[in-house]
Amino acid sequence: MTPNLSRLLRPKSIAIFGGSWAANVVEQCLKAGFDGEIWPVHPTRETVHGVKAYPSLAALPSPPDAAWIGVNRDATIEIVRDLNAMGAGGAVCFASGFRETDDGADRNAALLDAAGEMPIIGPNCYGALNYLDGATLWPDQHGGKRVDSGVAIITQSSNIAINITMQQRGLPVAYALTAGNQAQIGLADMACALLEDARVTAIGLHIEGVGDTAAFEALAARAREKNIPIVAIKVGRSDQARTATISHTASLAGSDAGSQAFFRRLGIPLLPSLPALIETLKLLHTHGPLKGRDMLSMSCSGGEASLMADSALAHDLHFRPYKAHEKAAISATLNPMVTVANPLDYHTFIWNDDKAMTATFAAAMRPGFDLSMLILDFPRADRCSHETWEPAVKAIARAAKKAKARAAVVASLGELLPEDRCEAFIAAGIAPLCGIDEALLAADAAAQIGEAWAAEPAEPILPPTIAPAENTLVLDEAESKFRLSNFGIQVPAGRIATTPQEAERAAEELRVGDYKLAVKALGIAHKTEADAVRLNLQSAAVVKNDAWVLIKNHQCDVLVEHMVIGGLVEIIIGVTRDPVYGLILTFGAGGVLTELLQDSVSLMLPTDEQAVSEALAGLRISKLLNGYRGNPPADRWAVIDAIMAVARFAAAYSATLEELDINPLIVCQQGAFAADALMKIRTRKPHY
Repeated sequence: MTPNLSRLLRPKSIAIFGGSWAANVVEQCLKAGFDGEIWPVHPTRETVHGVKAYPSLAALPSPPDAAWIGVNRDATIEIVRDLNAMGAGGAVCFASGFRETDDGADRNAALLDAAGEMPIIGPNCYGALNYLDGATLWPDQHGGKRVDSGVAIITQSSNIAINITMQQRGLPVAYALTAGNQAQIGLADMACALLEDARVTAIGLHIEGVGDTAAFEALAARAREKNIPIVAIKVGRSDQARTATISHTASLAGSDAGSQAFFRRLGIPLLPSLPALIETLKLLHTHGPLKGRDMLSMSCSGGEASLMADSALAHDLHFRPYKAHEKAAISATLNPMVTVANPLDYHTFIWNDDKAMTATFAAAMRPGFDLSMLILDFPRADRCSHETWEPAVKAIARAAKKAKARAAVVASLGELLPEDRCEAFIAAGIAPLCGIDEALLAADAAAQIGEAWAAEPAEPILPPTIAPAENTLVLDEAESKFRLSNFGIQVPAGRIATTPQEAERAAEELRVGDYKLAVKALGIAHKTEADAVRLNLQSAAVVKNDAWVLIKNHQCDVLVEHMVIGGLVEIIIGVTRDPVYGLILTFGAGGVLTELLQDSVSLMLPTDEQAVSEALAGLRISKLLNGYRGNPPADRWAVIDAIMAVARFAAAYSATLEELDINPLIVCQQGAFAADALMKIRTRKPHY
């Protein structure tokens, strides 16, 4: 259940405890024009910045809605206990020395016990800035100002929160909150609480660690209900790829693949930088999620038109060509020398002509794009004049209304769109976006949210919990294939042999038709590197000899099996366990191309055929499945069936499966066969 933070975040009275840092909080509340009660608590001072001080908590006129506590860590616990007992609305705990230190676990537990049901933010954080009501529970400078509505920023870093408030890009910030240690209230819970404020238009998260995946799933569901989009930056990398020992999949699904898959599933795009976060929030504040990916770019320069076209290649955004009648309507507003296209270079014939520019922009936007962008770089005001830019400013606003278009003004360089211009554009219903790359990242993210909200909500992910075990056991290829075949994975016919003579008999049994045979050492993770496989064998005598070599060199049993004939594409399918997100399904280019191409995608489990099909279509190797340069098409549905079989297997053994690797799955014109497989499971049985 989301904690009730309404009194803490939107207080009518604020109690402030401590010395110089606390005095700063009083000062910031006064500067922000907070019209509620400010109650500094200090044992010796009569006033703080001219505000009456109280000698103790007991002397306050009533239980405060919010408290900012800037005393030492042990005193913090006692004040929290007293605030809870008197019925206060909540507190920000500034002190450090709790869970983030080696000796802080007991102190952290004591703080939670003292707080009880009363919400606390932190400890080890600056606090909360409410620019809607002027309630600034904040002990330092900040760059924000009062707004009527805007976005909320929640970060685990106080310094990043300060920096975002200092932005000069025109982003209207309604709240800036820091989560600190999240001893009681997590970042997702804080975001859920802000969703209940109708003045919040979008939320941006800076995430260092995801503790409770269920809390983020609940947040995403509530955001969808409230129609308030969320975007995030996720920092940090898991050590999954470094600790995994058997599979190629682990190297693909390591790093932040789990985070990408999890947040993509929730409809919360992950952005690569703070500038991208800010620009995306501006777009979402102005227009909300986009319904699609059809873009329009307008500029008075061919160079800018080319920049937009080239930059869009990194994103799944489309500059939809105009139809003949649309071209004619636009051409009627322009000089005959102008060629109409999208991106549109309208030249400078109509520059500084408000009426002409309005007509052109309206005609260009009227076909109904998901986002219409006008490239507009303002000259620096200290050396130049903006006078001839005013017609363009007026024209885009008027044209957007006439065409009923979602419009944005994009500066090719961020500094060429001044803050006052950004604020004016937002007031006019136009998104001001600083930087071409950032603008396209923002459009991509807004489209991702629109797509996610248009689809059915995803199921909760498989619980990341895992059964207790004394050991992990690596199953060899034969056992792994046997288990997978029970779930529908096609595997080549094969026999296990413990001696060269048994291998020879197996070859005679399997030698049917045109099949060639393979002999593989069992129990070897990466056979090619270990010289533990022999391929294309065509006689039982050769199989016997090669089996003898493998048994002698590796002291193991061998697997004799059919080679797969008619392979067109090699795919890797695997499952790895992330310590935070649980089991992650990964698939992509397999065989020798696995590490070379790094062409893979990861999905959370459970999943469905549609999600798998869409993810498969987004891979570069998908072109080979379709038939490439005269080759026949491969059996795409057999690949999807195999991936879904692996997903079902993982779900069935979610409590014990550590890793699974099929590499390669050889895809033919008909059918797809697991040529190699390994898995690692948890077990209570001794493993020698």
